[in-house]
Amino acid sequence: MWFMSAKLVWIPFYILLTYLLFRKVGIKNGILALVFIGLTIAMADQVCSHLIRPAFERLRPSNPSNPISQYIHIVNGYRGGLFGFPSCHAANTFALATFLSMTIKRRAFIIGIFIWAVLVSYSRVYLGVHYPMDILVGGSIGTCLAIFCYTGYSLTLRNAAAIKAGSQSIMRRFNLMR
Repeated sequence: MWFMSAKLVWIPFYILLTYLLFRKVGIKNGILALVFIGLTIAMADQVCSHLIRPAFERLRPSNPSNPISQYIHIVNGYRGGLFGFPSCHAANTFALATFLSMTIKRRAFIIGIFIWAVLVSYSRVYLGVHYPMDILVGGSIGTCLAIFCYTGYSLTLRNAAAIKAGSQSIMRRFNLMR
């Protein structure tokens, strides 16, 4: 579970996801999708860490100031930050999983990416740094923001296609295209 919760160990996985995304939608649309994915994850992370956490200030289960911390399983001495509601890990992984599942639309991929998001999120509970509700709320926030950002991505693609079609029509009309 320590491994599942780490960030840098997932870099090869993210490279694979980028390859699959480019293979599905092409380089140009894939780059646009990466911009929207970055926006999605940044929004999920900021909403959880800078808006909700300061408002609720709920101590992590592993925090030494929390009365239940003596009963929590601690791994490698890791206790996380001060507050843990909601989980940014859950928000970020579910944001990525949702956006990619809406883009790639392959059943096996969707099942696999959501299993990954659940395992990463569960690892946070296992490590004692989140309550299950932290995970549910974080995952829900990430999912909702991914749907919102995917809608923006789809509208951008649609508008770009309409602009391209319109410019080609104008060029044909004035015999600028052969």
